[in-house]
Amino acid sequence: MLVELTSVYFDTAERDLLSHDLTLRRREGDDESGWQLKIPRSSGRVEVTAQVSDELPDELAQIIVGAALAKPVNAVARIHTLRRRHRIFGSDGELIVEIDDDLVDSTAIDRSAELVAWREIEVELGPHTDKLPAILRDRLTEKGARESSDRSKLSRVLPERSEQSTTRTRAERAMHEYLTTQIDRIFVGDVRLRRGEEPIHDTRVATRRLRSTLRVFGKLLDRGAVGEIDSELKWYAALLGDIRDCHVQRRRLADELDALPPELVLGPVAARIDSTLLARQLQSRKALAEAMNSPRYLRLLATLRTWNTKPPFERPIRGRQLVVRAHRAADKADRRLATALRNHRHELLHRARKAAKRARYAAELHQPVRNPARAKSDVKHYKKIQRILGSYNDGTVSAGFLWRTATAAGTTGNENGFTYGLLYANARQAAERARHSVAAIATENR
Repeated sequence: MLVELTSVYFDTAERDLLSHDLTLRRREGDDESGWQLKIPRSSGRVEVTAQVSDELPDELAQIIVGAALAKPVNAVARIHTLRRRHRIFGSDGELIVEIDDDLVDSTAIDRSAELVAWREIEVELGPHTDKLPAILRDRLTEKGARESSDRSKLSRVLPERSEQSTTRTRAERAMHEYLTTQIDRIFVGDVRLRRGEEPIHDTRVATRRLRSTLRVFGKLLDRGAVGEIDSELKWYAALLGDIRDCHVQRRRLADELDALPPELVLGPVAARIDSTLLARQLQSRKALAEAMNSPRYLRLLATLRTWNTKPPFERPIRGRQLVVRAHRAADKADRRLATALRNHRHELLHRARKAAKRARYAAELHQPVRNPARAKSDVKHYKKIQRILGSYNDGTVSAGFLWRTATAAGTTGNENGFTYGLLYANARQAAERARHSVAAIATENR
């Protein structure tokens, strides 16, 4: 089957979409007319489509707001494809794989690149095909096909923009790589959140890792370039945290209820707990959506985007400096945990958990630079402490929520506080078990 396609690609003047491996195009052809936004995922890409129109559809425009930093997108390249399409179907008539033999010619809209032409074999898997059939891969290889080094057709057309970092030392490269990894995850989370998905945990962790880096290694950075980013990341992490806490509590308490004998669940306990937490979650999700369209949030993304190519380094950073500060973070975490265990106060255990996170993330950052075995051991140790103190915190938060919910249920007809009391006791016991576990770890390491 012979198909002719013409695609116009869109991006910002600075190629912001391309830098995040996003591809936005308007295609016109025999059977594929429409707008298409290709978004990277762990394996391959997901494609979001809309009907063909002169203007970018709102549903696609909303997805790319953060990645484009709210800048206008305009046509940047035109690609013409003459495609010979071959489709392989199973015995049930379902598509297994499509092989497209393309003759392509293209040019940049602003004439920054000359006309480019090439031949390309594109393989697309069917809806229930997990990987390329080995026999097909072998046959293509025998005929001289090789995997393209280009991320997309568009990246082959547009001239590369120089985005090499100015890192001078091994330590700077390690820090820059750590920073950019977290920044990339935040941008990935932005796109997924705008699509209605819930990558709350991964985005929140990336935000925390960035904050930890600024807190532990801040004196090695250019304070003028960093500015108020720590407080802005804290603000964003809190918005994500409100949603994440509801996720955790809904799942935790649902499991607790399922574990109780049915005769001990008196009244609509599950419905009240879930509806209360869901209402709070939806309210927090709305607040996050509003914040993500605010100038404040977009300024934060713009600064982080700058750090990808211009890290906030004022003077050369040495490996020894990273190691010293990572060890200080570890010592501080140990001291805070010891203080918290002596005083048995929730707020002190919470501070100890945050210090353990910073020690873990600092060890992750400096691991490629000095003594990887020691760093790996520290990561494992403080991750364990963080996890146990997280369980303590979850139990304490659950207990507080259950007490408040029981108070309301006890004054409502057809409800009583009995089951909430059982759940409350379980939550307090779980918190105590976690506290004893972390105390045992602290004793072992004295």
